[in-house]
Amino acid sequence: MSRNLPERKNPAYRIDASDIFAVIKTKQALETLLKLQYRPQKQQLIILCIGTDRSTGDALGPLVGTRLKGLRPVNTDIFGTLEEPVHAVNLSETIEKITETYSSPFIIAVDACLGRQESVGCIDIGLGPTRPGAGVNKDLPPVGQIHIDGIVNVGGFLEHFVLQNTRLSLVMRLAEIITRGLFLTLQNLHSSSTQSEAIRM
Repeated sequence: MSRNLPERKNPAYRIDASDIFAVIKTKQALETLLKLQYRPQKQQLIILCIGTDRSTGDALGPLVGTRLKGLRPVNTDIFGTLEEPVHAVNLSETIEKITETYSSPFIIAVDACLGRQESVGCIDIGLGPTRPGAGVNKDLPPVGQIHIDGIVNVGGFLEHFVLQNTRLSLVMRLAEIITRGLFLTLQNLHSSSTQSEAIRM
């Protein structure tokens, strides 16, 4: 498992997947956070989707990566798909590859986590890194300038078993919302950057 981080106590944004406006709220949250830190002219945007297809609960990241890659967002590179997952075994290697390939990467990290019963089905979005493996005592590097955490099940007991027995329907719904929210954000971001370049010329 790449991740089993207990939910954050005070996420910047918490979005319920059952909210009919969940995609729009995801987009708005990401746009607000990107305006605070991301510099399109100086930084390469990376979407790093962490997880494995060998566990239902932990497949959230690779599902987002696969769906987003299929949409071909402009000026964005994506790591972590169902075909080529980024998980505990190769996370450090992937981060090293990113830092060697890009002079100034800006990483949005997507991952699954466990939380309280009332938080299951929510998406937490905020500034700062995600911390893969924190809940199962794995020494993995924190990663990301922005984190997107999908709370897929209840934590606190037999976490590996819980992840394995997470409802696929919930994971798919969370993945769909995150993917669409990210794609709309990236479309708008590219459009704004293109307009800014045209004004400067």
